[in-house]
Amino acid sequence: MSADDLPVAWDRARTLAYEAGRAAAGPAEVISLAEADGRTLAEPLRALTDLPAFPTSSIDGWAVRGPEPWRLVGRVLAGGVAPPLEEDGTCVEIATGAMVPAGADALVRVEESTSDDDGRVSGRPRDLPEWRLPGEEAHKDEMLLPAGAAIDPAVIGVAATCGYETLTVRAVPRAAVLVFGDELLTAGTPGAGRVRDSLGPQVPGWLRRYGATVGAAAGPVRDTLEAHIEAVRGALETADLVCTTGGTMHGPVDHLHPTLAELGAEYVVNTVAVRPGFPMLLARVPGADGRSRFLAGLPGNPQSAVIALITLVAPLLAGLQGRELPPLPVVTVTAPVPGRGSFTHLALARRDQDGRSVTPVGHVGSAMLRGLSNAHGFAVVRPDTAASAGDEVPFLPLPLMPGERP
Repeated sequence: MSADDLPVAWDRARTLAYEAGRAAAGPAEVISLAEADGRTLAEPLRALTDLPAFPTSSIDGWAVRGPEPWRLVGRVLAGGVAPPLEEDGTCVEIATGAMVPAGADALVRVEESTSDDDGRVSGRPRDLPEWRLPGEEAHKDEMLLPAGAAIDPAVIGVAATCGYETLTVRAVPRAAVLVFGDELLTAGTPGAGRVRDSLGPQVPGWLRRYGATVGAAAGPVRDTLEAHIEAVRGALETADLVCTTGGTMHGPVDHLHPTLAELGAEYVVNTVAVRPGFPMLLARVPGADGRSRFLAGLPGNPQSAVIALITLVAPLLAGLQGRELPPLPVVTVTAPVPGRGSFTHLALARRDQDGRSVTPVGHVGSAMLRGLSNAHGFAVVRPDTAASAGDEVPFLPLPLMPGERP
């Protein structure tokens, strides 16, 4: 295991985490459409046929041939097939969504038509055709979505329209959470030198929003090297990613780095030049089956831990699922945001109603969560800079629910 004493630049850390995930992405599997929400396409989604597959009426009315008046010779409903119109002066009654019969020249809306005593129909077609042509939405074999696209209900609907019953998707990364720290309480109010654990209850939720499956956090793990090694080794037996909280420094009861050494781990990132949150890490741990597992060391301070999650864990999970790492949107800050010297500053901020500007929030200390609960993400202030009101900066959003659109 090698370690670089210098913190890694924030942008570089995100890239390294993402590349590590892509290199270790799990195998593909085939699942039903009903199971696909929140998953990731492992193969491009292609049209199995023209969409629509046949000319389709957009109205209730009449499919007509030749000049009016038209003699009614049949009826076609959605799901049916009408015989072709072979003679001028004929029509069939047609419903919205029904197949337009061969030989039809136009469609006439029922509300814009009349019928005489003999049942002959008259009316004037509109200038624009009122049916959908085959291939209007997509042509057979056309790629509708690339591999790596996140699947949400709209994607499932497109797949169903094409005629898919199953989809080939990436495996869901399995995650586990270990809480370190003898000072932590898991129930009741803080006091007498002990604080309530706030990361164990919240980290699994963030992981689920990034696409992982995870159970309840385990711990607090006792502050001994032996307990740390046993807990991490056990979690890695069933998880692709283990997130630990606390112990990322080199204090008297910080046992994470010695634990990684004992397990033969290799650092992907060891500390990041970002404030808050710089004592974060990501390590690759060899598995007995030859597949790499990962351990993300999150700082013990709650806001710093969340910054570690969105800096290292989110890109890693995107890579493991075969997804692209999206570019950061650019927003305008409405108030000054200080720089943090040579480190990147991630400043908690709330999106304004227009969605294009953000306002910094208060209560943003590393150990605080009040500001996080009122924020939509972080304004990114680059090293050796500061942001003035009106400046444009990148914005790192907090995750939505799986499958949600921004």
